[in-house]
Amino acid sequence: MRNEPAVRRAKLGAELRRLRGSAGLTSGKAAELVGWHQSKISRIETGRSAAKAADVARLLDAYGVTEPELRTLLETLATAPHAGREDRWWSEYRELLPAAYRDFISLEAEATTVRTLETSVVPGLLQTRRYALAVTRAAVAGAAPREVESLVEVRIARQAVLRETRPPHLHAVLDEAVLRRHVGGPGVMAEQLHHLVRMGALPHVRVQILPFSAGEHVGLTGPFVIFSYSRSSDLDVVVVDHLMSSLHLERKEDLRAYETAFASLQASALSHEESLSFIAALGAGAKEAP
Repeated sequence: MRNEPAVRRAKLGAELRRLRGSAGLTSGKAAELVGWHQSKISRIETGRSAAKAADVARLLDAYGVTEPELRTLLETLATAPHAGREDRWWSEYRELLPAAYRDFISLEAEATTVRTLETSVVPGLLQTRRYALAVTRAAVAGAAPREVESLVEVRIARQAVLRETRPPHLHAVLDEAVLRRHVGGPGVMAEQLHHLVRMGALPHVRVQILPFSAGEHVGLTGPFVIFSYSRSSDLDVVVVDHLMSSLHLERKEDLRAYETAFASLQASALSHEESLSFIAALGAGAKEAP
């Protein structure tokens, strides 16, 4: 099975199942038309198996689908743009990482724009190692030290996307509470705040702080991430984290709602320049914090 996200396989499978139904074909008849076993059709439609772009094209021909935009989208869903490259490193952690987290990393690695709201902790792409260690210890209390260290390694490895030749544009909106919470103690927090300022100086990273003075805001309902892709807006996805799972939202109305919410948060937040100054001022006094 290739490494594209399960959420993408599910989306592709559901659409192929719909098109087969519209063509009036059973899975058995479709399998006959393309010369496959029926089980392959079933695995693709349920998202259990990946499909190559050539496989998708073959099915679309059998279903009489000629619309260019639809064909391009579905063939794109079947194509892992970075397949075979080193950024599939997370497969080495298959036994450690839940499938949802592996999906998240894959979506992140392929995105051209990442918009994230955080209300409790610094986004993973901007964390220092010591900060990540403190967060991970709290998140997986009781885990063996080796497991904790491996999870931190994954967190730090994810940050390589920001050092690529064509890195994604990262826009992070952080509630002021993220900066005020002394994760790991004053020294760790001071280091983290200085790191935020350094990362915010990169041309493809934008950080905005939602100050307490902004009052209530739409982000109070919880953090979320919007992944966008230059190949097609139909590939965009919102990821909302819960305690034991993640929710992937791909319907256009859901995407519009979260994009509107993020724009509202941007408008309520300090500007990028004001935010970096705010973070730097906090960092200057962090070591003396109680």
